[in-house]
Amino acid sequence: MTFDPSTNLSAVERAVSLGEREGKPVRAVTLSRSFRATAPDLWDAVTNPERLPRWFAPVSGDLEAGGRYQVEGNAGGVITECERPSRFALTWEFGEDVSWVEVSVSDEGAGRARLTLTHTMRPSDHWDTYGPGATGVGWEFGFLGLALYLADPAAPRPDEAAFAASADGRAFGAGSSRGWERAAVAAGADPGAARMAAKRVTAFYTGEAAESA
Repeated sequence: MTFDPSTNLSAVERAVSLGEREGKPVRAVTLSRSFRATAPDLWDAVTNPERLPRWFAPVSGDLEAGGRYQVEGNAGGVITECERPSRFALTWEFGEDVSWVEVSVSDEGAGRARLTLTHTMRPSDHWDTYGPGATGVGWEFGFLGLALYLADPAAPRPDEAAFAASADGRAFGAGSSRGWERAAVAAGADPGAARMAAKRVTAFYTGEAAESA
């Protein structure tokens, strides 16, 4: 597999926002990427339980509005909205923590479509310590997996652990972390705090000490 970390990093648009949900403060990360796929195919790739394991994870449950879903080894929740073939929203429940995810697909023409994902959560010590990269980098790895899958659907899925431990994988994780640091500062975060949070996220994905990241 030929892989260029910088090309894939530059393909993602990142944003951090502050707001309210049900009268309480929330933090949100949004990432968006254009894929070489038609909008119907992209929608199917992110909603079809037969295709999700090829790039994301096995997902079980009633995958309709109002139904419960479960990501194998990860979060579960309720699909709160579904507007086929362009948008869905769901709760993201992990342990006792509940956050919210919204996903949209838009047609860009010329055989390309854009996927936009927003993950909204309550303020927490975890956010204060790791910043938006704790959530954003993980989703960005998911977007990368989707891009690789759509580029060659018949190819075997790369070994995630081996890739994450490789030089390319570490470079991608570190670059994504820096991207979320910039997005945090653009949203008004203190630059010093954003830098330290990014160092901690980078250390998680690269195995390097946070002090020397």
